[in-house]
Amino acid sequence: MKKAVSVFKYVLLLAVSAFLMGYALRSINFAAVRAELAQANFTWIAVTLLLSVAGYVSRAVRWRMQFAPLGFKPTIWQTYHAMMVGYLANVVLPRAGEVIRCTFLKRSANVPVNVSLGTVITERVIDLLMLLLCLGITLLLEFDRVYEFFLSIFSEKYHSFEQNLQTLYLLGAIAVLGTGFVAWYLYKNISKLRQNAFFRKLSDFVSGLWHGIFSVLKMEQKGAFIFHTVFIWVTYYLTSYLAFFALPGTEGLTWQAGMAILVVGGIGMSAPVQGGIGVYHILVRTALLLYAVPLDKGMAYALITHTTGAILVVAMGAVSLVASFLQTRRQGEPAKKFA
Repeated sequence: MKKAVSVFKYVLLLAVSAFLMGYALRSINFAAVRAELAQANFTWIAVTLLLSVAGYVSRAVRWRMQFAPLGFKPTIWQTYHAMMVGYLANVVLPRAGEVIRCTFLKRSANVPVNVSLGTVITERVIDLLMLLLCLGITLLLEFDRVYEFFLSIFSEKYHSFEQNLQTLYLLGAIAVLGTGFVAWYLYKNISKLRQNAFFRKLSDFVSGLWHGIFSVLKMEQKGAFIFHTVFIWVTYYLTSYLAFFALPGTEGLTWQAGMAILVVGGIGMSAPVQGGIGVYHILVRTALLLYAVPLDKGMAYALITHTTGAILVVAMGAVSLVASFLQTRRQGEPAKKFA
């Protein structure tokens, strides 16, 4: 049954991706897109891919730093391979990669899945905060264009949202009351629940998850952690900006435009579909229209940046998958537990 549900979920998400990609390609002059791509300067694309590799390595180093306060010492290669296998999995099934990378790290470095999953949650929160920071910077630099972009995306949705506002309030109230009831029940029956084997296992899992989430507050190398965080997002920006020079239709765009594409591209890649397919293309081509880049040339930019990035992830993830299976599982005493 679980297998059938997983297959159905995969097929559904694939169908959504296909629909969104079809929507992104509607009204596109394919001859014009091909002509634009035929003039691509792949030297600039190679530079962006090298920057992406540097960003992935930096992210693996940063992830490794989160385990030190918990008493675990995976190597950089172990965190890197586990992370890239997770990214490879996300190409097939969105968000599944977060669990898979933790599973592979358990296999290679004997780090409990709940602990590493907690560190991944922290990583995602930090990424969200950085994306919001970049959005704030972009608003300061390009307020009129960004305002116009989001207005064009959400104006059609506002009326429908307004009509359903009361329903949303009701659902919010139910959620709050439900959470309050669960908290009250746990408080009243905690002594009995502690005698239940399943509850004890769940409690241990949540405890490990909690320690993983807050490990960043206990680390000694906070300066290095911040450096890697900034470096990762600088590479994201440079890959968006330098890719402009790869195509005639975008080579004249400014560095401020690079910030805008970083933000909308980041939102597109965060969408719960395979590799951001379709959503990324729609958002990026729409944003480039605000900079007087024709639809066909904007689609060419979206296609070349997304496709080359996806190929890089698949190639690096495949290598890491093989390397992970070849790694010898650490023998000896069980992994240290967090304090």
